[in-house]
Amino acid sequence: MTELAVQLWCVAVLLAIAVIAVPLSRRPGLATATIYSATLVTCAVATASALTWLLLHADAAAQRTLPIGLPWLGAHLRLDALAAFFLVVVNLGGTLASLYALGYGRHEHAPHRVLPFYPAFLAGMNMVVLAADAFSYLLSWEFMSLASWALVMAHHRDGSNRRAGYVYLLMASFGTLALLLAFGLLAGAAGNYDFAAIRAAQHAPWIATLVLILLLLGAGSKAGLVPLHVWLPLAHPAAPSHVSALMSGVMTKVAVYGFIRVVFDLLGTPDWSTSGIVLALGGITAALGILYALMEKDLKRLLAYSTIENVGIIFVSLGLALAFQANHQPLPAALAFTAALFHVLNHSLFKSLLFFGAGAVLSATGERDMDKLGGLIHRMPVTSVVFLIGSVAISALPPFNGFVSEWLIFQAVLQSPQLPQWGLKILVPAVGGLMALAAALAAACFVKAYGVTFLGRPRGAATLAAKEVDRFSLAAMAILAALCLAAGVLPGLVMDTLAPIATEILGSRLAPQTPLAWLSIVPIAQSHSSYNGLLVALFIAVSASLLFVAIRLFSSGAVRRGPAWGCGFTEPAPLAQYSAAGFAQPIRRVFGTLIFRARDHVTMPPPGDTAPARLRIELHDQIWERIYAPLAGGVMAASVRLNRMQLLTIRGYLSLVFATLVTLLLVLAIWT
Repeated sequence: MTELAVQLWCVAVLLAIAVIAVPLSRRPGLATATIYSATLVTCAVATASALTWLLLHADAAAQRTLPIGLPWLGAHLRLDALAAFFLVVVNLGGTLASLYALGYGRHEHAPHRVLPFYPAFLAGMNMVVLAADAFSYLLSWEFMSLASWALVMAHHRDGSNRRAGYVYLLMASFGTLALLLAFGLLAGAAGNYDFAAIRAAQHAPWIATLVLILLLLGAGSKAGLVPLHVWLPLAHPAAPSHVSALMSGVMTKVAVYGFIRVVFDLLGTPDWSTSGIVLALGGITAALGILYALMEKDLKRLLAYSTIENVGIIFVSLGLALAFQANHQPLPAALAFTAALFHVLNHSLFKSLLFFGAGAVLSATGERDMDKLGGLIHRMPVTSVVFLIGSVAISALPPFNGFVSEWLIFQAVLQSPQLPQWGLKILVPAVGGLMALAAALAAACFVKAYGVTFLGRPRGAATLAAKEVDRFSLAAMAILAALCLAAGVLPGLVMDTLAPIATEILGSRLAPQTPLAWLSIVPIAQSHSSYNGLLVALFIAVSASLLFVAIRLFSSGAVRRGPAWGCGFTEPAPLAQYSAAGFAQPIRRVFGTLIFRARDHVTMPPPGDTAPARLRIELHDQIWERIYAPLAGGVMAASVRLNRMQLLTIRGYLSLVFATLVTLLLVLAIWT
C-alpha cells in the first residue's frame, strides 16, 4: 500500500471515528477513552507514513483521482514533499493532542459536543493538505472551518464563547470567499480547477498580484495576520485546551501551507514588488502580536496573541524567500524558505506544549487569570518544568528549537544587501528591526507568563488546592519538551529533511548539513556564520553543573530561612507581589499611548477614608474599534434600511426583479 493510500485510509478512519462518536457519547467515560485512543493510533500511523515519504520518496509525487466532487473534474489528491511535511505537522499535533486528551478529556463538561467534531477537524486538515484541485481544496477548507467552529462553540452557554464563535464564523466565511475568488482567477475562463493545469498555465502579472492579495486575505485570516487576527484571541481560549493547541499550533500552519502551495507552487516566479507586501504584513504582525500578548493577564489569550507573533515571523521569512526568488538568488531563497518551514515545525511543537501547560493549570486550579495564580511550581513541579522549556523555546533562547529557526531567519535578513531594488534594501532591514523587537518582547512576555503563574506565592485559594495533572497529559507535554530540545540540538537533521521541499518548490536547496563536524550548521558559508546546538547545550549543562558543585563546596553549611525579598515592600500579603499588569507596565508606558490608547485611572480615597485605593487600566483594541466596529455598524444600518424591502407590494417585487435582470444583461453585454 502506498503512502498516499495510507493517508486516505487514515482520513476515512478519522471520519468514521467522528460518526461513531455520536452514539457513543451517551457513555462519556467510555467514549472519551475510545475516541481519543482511536484518533491517537490513526494520527500516529498517518505521521509515520508521511515521515516515511518525506525521508524516502521526497523527490517524487503520488497522485490519485477519486470519482467524487465535480462531475467533470473528480477529486484530485496529491502527495509530494511539501504536502508530506505539513501532514507530519498536522498528524504529529493530532497524535500528541489525543494523548493529552485521554487525561484532560475526563474533565470535559460536555464531551458530546467535542468528541464527534475532534476527529472530523483532524480529517479536514489532512484533506486540505492532500487536495490537488480548487473544488476539493475549498470543500476541505470549509469542512475544517466548520468542525473547528463547532469545537469553539462546545461551551456555548458562556456568552463570551458565543461571541467568539460568531466572530470566528464570520472571519472564516470571509477567508473562504477570498480563496474562492483567488482560485476563480487562477482557473481563468477555461475553468481549469486542477492544480496541475493551474501550475502549467501562464498568469498575467496583474492576476498574480491580485491572487497574492486574495491569498493574504483568505489564508492570512485563518493564520492570524494583522488586521485579520481578531477571531484568534477570542476563539482559542474558548475551545478546550487540546483543541486550542491544534488550532494554534496546527490549523494556522494549514493556512500557511495554502499560501505556500498557491503563491510559490501554482503562480510561478513572483514579481519582487509582491514580496514587499508579505514582508511588511509579517513584520507588523510579529510586533503587534507580541505587544498584545504582553498586555494580557489571561494565560490562554496571551498564548493566542503569541501565535499571531509567530505567524508574522513565518510570513517575514516567506516574504524574504519571494524577494530572493524574484531576483534569481537561489541560495538565499532556499535559506529563507527552509527557515520558514523550520519555524512552522518549531511553533507547532512549543505552542502545543504551552497550550497543554495552560490546560493543565486550568484543570488544576480552574483559573486562566494569572493574577489569581502563583506558586504552582511547588504543587505542579512537572508541569512547571515542561512549561519552562516551552517558554524558553518560544523566547528563541538556545539550545532549544525556537532559537535555530529565528537565527536562520536573521541570517536570511543579513543577505538583503544582495537585493538590487532599493525598496527592498530599505524594507528588509526595517522588518528585521521589527523582528528583533518582537524577539526581545517575546522573552519579556514569557518571563511574565512563567513568573506570575508558577513562581512567587499563591494569590488565590484555587492555587492552594492545585495538584499535578494526570500521566497522559504529563506524557504528552514531556514528549513535546523533548522534541523542542532535539530539534534545537540537532538542527542539521531537520534542515536536511526539509531540503527536498525547497528543491521541489524553488529548484534550489541548502548544502547538506548532516556531514558537518560536531553536528554544526552552516547555512551559507563558514565565513558568514555557523551554529552548533550540541556544543551550546553541552556548554550550558557543564557550566550549570560546575556552578552547582562550586556552590555546594564553598557555601556555608548553615541554613537560614527568611521571607522572600519584597522589592522594598514589607507587606507580606501575596497580593503585594508583581502582577501581570504591573510586569507589563514599562512596556505599556512606551507603546501604550500609540498602539492601545492606554489610560491609567487611579481612585484615591480622601484622608481618613479607609477604602482601598484602586488602579484601573484602560486599553483599546484600535484595530477592532477603527476597522471592524464601524464596518459592523454600517452593515447593521444597511440591514435596517433594506428591511423595508420586505414590505413591498407584488408590483414592487416584480419591478425589482425586472430591473435586476436588465442590469445583469447589460453587464454581460459590456463584459463580452
